[in-house]
Amino acid sequence: MTETPPTDSAAQPRYTPLRARHEALGASFTDFGGWQMPVRYTSDLAEHHAVRQAAGVFDISHMAEFTVRGADAASYLDYALAGRLSAMAVGRAKYSLLLAEDGGIVDDVIVYRLADDDFLIISNAGNRDAVREALRARTAGRQVDVADVSDDYALIAVQGPAAEQILTAVDGIDDVSIPWGEQKYYSWAGATWNGRPLLLARTGYTGEDGFELLVAADDAESLWDAVLAAGAPHGLVLAGLAARDTLRLEAGMPLYGHELSREIKPAQAGLGRVVVADKERFVGKDAVNPAGGSRVLVGLTADGRRAGRAGYAVVDADGAAIGEITSGALSPTLGHPIAMAFIDPSSAEEGTAVFLDVRGTRIPATVTALPFYRRKK
Repeated sequence: MTETPPTDSAAQPRYTPLRARHEALGASFTDFGGWQMPVRYTSDLAEHHAVRQAAGVFDISHMAEFTVRGADAASYLDYALAGRLSAMAVGRAKYSLLLAEDGGIVDDVIVYRLADDDFLIISNAGNRDAVREALRARTAGRQVDVADVSDDYALIAVQGPAAEQILTAVDGIDDVSIPWGEQKYYSWAGATWNGRPLLLARTGYTGEDGFELLVAADDAESLWDAVLAAGAPHGLVLAGLAARDTLRLEAGMPLYGHELSREIKPAQAGLGRVVVADKERFVGKDAVNPAGGSRVLVGLTADGRRAGRAGYAVVDADGAAIGEITSGALSPTLGHPIAMAFIDPSSAEEGTAVFLDVRGTRIPATVTALPFYRRKK
């Protein structure tokens, strides 16, 4: 869950609490939703492969965090979001959608239930203002408080098959509330980092096993250093946004501003399962279904080395436009081009032959079920 929203060129760039570490480690930076973020440290391919084979560490402190607390917190979230958050047990996490009244997607979020009346929401950085405004506007008449705590925290992701082994070796992570080896996917555990609060979430955006570590901003540098030290014997590498993007694409995970937007409804993006339509009321309920004939999200695979990119047309055998690529790359893991695209429903059946218009050249492609890659469990 990340995005490439439009940025205000006049605004001052923002940096995470780990800026000095990235600069010292030789990171290349890119503007990302108004934040200067590491795009790579060494090689996009090397960082991608390391996450698939061992582990990578990402700074994702640009993400936004909100607390939702109060006697009505659970019922409020059932109304404010598309899912049924009241049914989630304490200690678990759930992917959900924040919808507009017209059913379009304001943002995709992950919600953690910290206690019966205490929740944490993590949203995309570029949508922080829109999420805050929408969440607060929906509190009317309810005993609930929504607080934007984004600037108080840093978020570090350790992703890959060696992630748990690495974190168990980090000197200073103590008081883990759920023993290592017993923490389930889409759950969280409380812990301490050098005696201060740490949240260990078994979530991620790479298609691999892994954790996201939420810690006070002032503790980010010391935790980052300790993770790197513990991970060195296990093949842990520094990883940037370029690798994160190809990893999530292989895993078929949507990117806000590409596969998700205010103009896209959940069912079009293959996220109809996230919407609990039988709830009595929630924002967007009356408009959540797309119009008949609306384009739908599919996976596309091709042979060779030429990959379609966002904005490239998808055409039929006659050259007529039937869709548009939203994300595409030469898959580092699979070795052939992959893409996600919105196409006409009449061409969306798995196995359908289509063509990618790659700078005037038609590349044969096939509609493929998502995700392209699944990790071995």
